[in-house]
Amino acid sequence: MNPEFIDRYSRLDSPVHKLPVGSKIVAALVLVLGVALWPAVPWQLFGAVGALLLALMLLSQIPPRFLLRRLLIAEPFALSIAALALFQPGGWHIFLVMLTKSTLCLAAMILLTATTPFTDLLAALRRARIPVVFVTTLALLYRYLFVLADESSRMRRARLSRSFAEHRAHQWRALATVAGQLFIRASGRAERIFAAMSARGWEQK
Repeated sequence: MNPEFIDRYSRLDSPVHKLPVGSKIVAALVLVLGVALWPAVPWQLFGAVGALLLALMLLSQIPPRFLLRRLLIAEPFALSIAALALFQPGGWHIFLVMLTKSTLCLAAMILLTATTPFTDLLAALRRARIPVVFVTTLALLYRYLFVLADESSRMRRARLSRSFAEHRAHQWRALATVAGQLFIRASGRAERIFAAMSARGWEQK
């Protein structure tokens, strides 16, 4: 997996990239909390927040297609949560509000991570006295995400080289098998990594 998959455009020389990391984190959190906790439904406010995010995305000089692809990857989660509102009276209105809020919050966090190297985000969290366990978990997740992606890619190539059926049902069953095997391998790798780190003196504080 290309190590620039996550930080591909995080080191550009745009005005957004030059902002202090701490300021960007605080601004993103304020925006997310403000949008999520706003009691009323001011569509004008949502439009203003969306316009602000769009302007920042343009100033960041990051290709819009890259940001849109990231947003589309995360959007199904927001859609599935908002869909729960459809089971109650007036659900369509609540659904639209929840989906709009979730999309704006996701766009803000995607813009933050796309314009800030992940290592700088971790350093800012440490300076902010965020619990060490949480920061360490994020660091390990970032480090071994590439390892898991490479493992998944190898398993996919192995499956394709041994699979001759093109029926969609067979493909879904094979994908479920690959996902289960990947989970088992990831769990085993995590245990070996923890044992190796403990043998070298690492302690969870």
